[in-house]
Amino acid sequence: MQDISDSMNLGDLKRLYLIRKSEIESRFAEFKRTWEEGRDEDIFAELAFCLLTPQSKAKICWRAIEKMCKDNVLLKGNKDEIVGYLRGVRFKNNKAVYIANAREMFMKNGKVKIKEILRSFKDPREIRDWLVKNVKGMGYKEASHFLRNIGMGEDFAILDRHILKNLKVLGIIDSIPRSMTKKRYMEIEGRMRGFSREIGIPMSHLDLLFWSKETGEVFK
Repeated sequence: MQDISDSMNLGDLKRLYLIRKSEIESRFAEFKRTWEEGRDEDIFAELAFCLLTPQSKAKICWRAIEKMCKDNVLLKGNKDEIVGYLRGVRFKNNKAVYIANAREMFMKNGKVKIKEILRSFKDPREIRDWLVKNVKGMGYKEASHFLRNIGMGEDFAILDRHILKNLKVLGIIDSIPRSMTKKRYMEIEGRMRGFSREIGIPMSHLDLLFWSKETGEVFK
């Protein structure tokens, strides 16, 4: 790995962090409130959102979730009804099935009870492993994204194309993997964690910083 301190991009990154830091902190406060004050339905909406995001634009996915929540389709609609709300979302038929399957998994006596299940684990790492093994359509990126969005994944990396691109530019990784095994994911996450400590930007902040650098805004 190259000497990160010699990277011309590092200064730019730190300057951008100073500009975006308060906005990022505000966003994380919202994530934490989602878990602390949110209903089970709110937590499930975040999980469904993360199931939609692979190879699709986050804002389009979130608009779809908001519309489904408003029309009571996310919790009550069948697969075909869900598909009708996924305009602009890639692989919408498969993702509608993922949402329907996940909803059934977390349903108890006709109501979503996701918080109860998540509280049964001792830490976020256990939750992440369980989600990847049990929720169809959810890999380590999606599980990390979901847990971050409910204030539980501050030490996780969300290794999407934006993050991987920036890690490569900064020399943290030599190349962007074509496929991501658990071992490779954990290796890159570990490298990003070390980089985070080295430059003094929290891991969770670094993720949103990279994302905003590519998209021009802090989203989710």
